Amino acid sequence: MALIEITEQNLSEHLSKNSTLILDFWASWCGPCRSFAPVFEAAATRYPDIDFGKVNTEAQQRLAAEFGIQAIPTLMVFREKVLLFQQPGALTGPQLDGLIGQVMALDMAKVHAEVAAHAHDHSHDGDHGHSHDH
Repeated sequence: MALIEITEQNLSEHLSKNSTLILDFWASWCGPCRSFAPVFEAAATRYPDIDFGKVNTEAQQRLAAEFGIQAIPTLMVFREKVLLFQQPGALTGPQLDGLIGQVMALDMAKVHAEVAAHAHDHSHDGDHGHSHDH
C-alpha cells in the first residue's frame, strides 16, 4: 500500500476507519529520518493490510505538538484507535517487523478492557456506583 500523508485534517479519519495505523513523524532535514524512510516504505509494501502514514513535522507542527513529539523520527502505532507504541529513533527492518508482529498478536479485547479499567481506576473505594465527588 502507498504511504499516506497524515495531516491535522485527515488524522481522525484514518484513525477511525483503520484497525492498524503506523505513523512516522519526520522532517526533510533529519538524516536518521531519511535513513528510516526506505525501511518504512518497504514495510508498507510487506504489510498491505496496515496503513502507514507519514507526518511531516515541519508542515504539521501543531499535530507534532499535540502528540508531544520531542525527537524525530518518532514511530507511533495505533490499533483500533489505541496508541500501543511510541518511540523516537529509527528502527531496522527486522525491528519494525518484530514490532508489527507484536502489535498484530495482541488480544485487542483485552487491551480495550485494560484501557477501560484504567479509566475507572480512581474508584477503588468499594462503591461500584459511578458517582464521584470531585
